[in-house]
Amino acid sequence: MIAPVVDASFLAAHPRQVGRPLVLADVRWYLDGRDGHAAYRAGHLPGAVWVDLEHQLAARDRPATEGRHPFPDQHAFAQAMGALGIGDDTIVVAYDDAGGVTAGRLVVMLRMLGRDAALLDGGLAAWAADGHPVHAGAEPDPVPTEFTATPWPADRLADADETLAHAARGGAVLDARAHERFTGELALIDPRPGHVPGARNAPWASVIGSDGRLLAADRLRDHYASLGADTAVDGHTTVAYCGSGVSACVNVLAMEHIGLIPPRLYVASWSGWSADPERPAEQGG
Repeated sequence: MIAPVVDASFLAAHPRQVGRPLVLADVRWYLDGRDGHAAYRAGHLPGAVWVDLEHQLAARDRPATEGRHPFPDQHAFAQAMGALGIGDDTIVVAYDDAGGVTAGRLVVMLRMLGRDAALLDGGLAAWAADGHPVHAGAEPDPVPTEFTATPWPADRLADADETLAHAARGGAVLDARAHERFTGELALIDPRPGHVPGARNAPWASVIGSDGRLLAADRLRDHYASLGADTAVDGHTTVAYCGSGVSACVNVLAMEHIGLIPPRLYVASWSGWSADPERPAEQGG
């Protein structure tokens, strides 16, 4: 597989001679309700397709305990990818305008299935800052292709019980939300404030530099070591979650980027956990 994080030089050097297509995917979505598609139309990487996080990377009409952005079933995801021109052999490079906080979701989903996908380090801002062109207006018309429906691998996912059990054993469960949401000072759109008991706060933004790119590898290693995320407990690796299984993907990719085992993703995350009144909520920290 290709590296989980690439820069503009990867796109420039893409080996077309091997006959594998490359799709640029713009995965902009905003928690504050701004229109990601409108942002895409205002300016995007040349040839990029826009990916709708709400409808192509998440299922609809699921129980609240599955969270705001549950994974679609394997067939719906395959259909969505094929319609975007993403096939089994396609290389995907995804980006956004916020350090990978939404584009990372697509990359993690594809890599879970063994597909070649990477996050463009620094996203749109870094691309433009490096002097590369940004196009507005017209969208490309993807050529539909075949993407084989594949079950989501159980060993890359964790459910609520597994997440709680891992934390209870002293394993690292990383909550990617901002500190005030983790502590419960700010509930925002979640049913209840707080975090999974035993979880450790690891805001996704803390691994992104002021230039929108990931921090240097040595700083990332120190960061995750300080969280105990570089050590397995009882054979189980880190579990990552956030509000709805989106921003947690930054931690998943950053850890893989520095050679650590990618965390299992608790997709329902706090939105799903807090929707179940039987599940305890820890505050403070």
